[in-house]
Amino acid sequence: MEREKDAKEILETIAREKVQKIKNFYIHLFIYCIGVILYVLKTYCNVPINFFPIRFINGFFMWCWTFVIAVQGIRLFLGERFLGTQWEEEKVKQIMEEERIKKQNWK
Repeated sequence: MEREKDAKEILETIAREKVQKIKNFYIHLFIYCIGVILYVLKTYCNVPINFFPIRFINGFFMWCWTFVIAVQGIRLFLGERFLGTQWEEEKVKQIMEEERIKKQNWK
């Protein structure tokens, strides 16, 4: 009974962390979209936006920011498929099986 409560609490904690990561990603994406709009207005429409943080938005900065957003999205949405919990469980089982075989060979 208590084991089920512990497992449920662990799963709930994992779910909360995942939701928080998704929320942070969408906030970052929203700020990125505002940055793209300001960059386009400044660069292509020649709107004189020259106050402190906007002054430093240039092509290099936008490429770097785009790369960071892309990596964050890939890690969040596709990372679980490649090296997620299922892969971890399979790897643990494989290592445990190898250790069991090694112990049997010594007997």
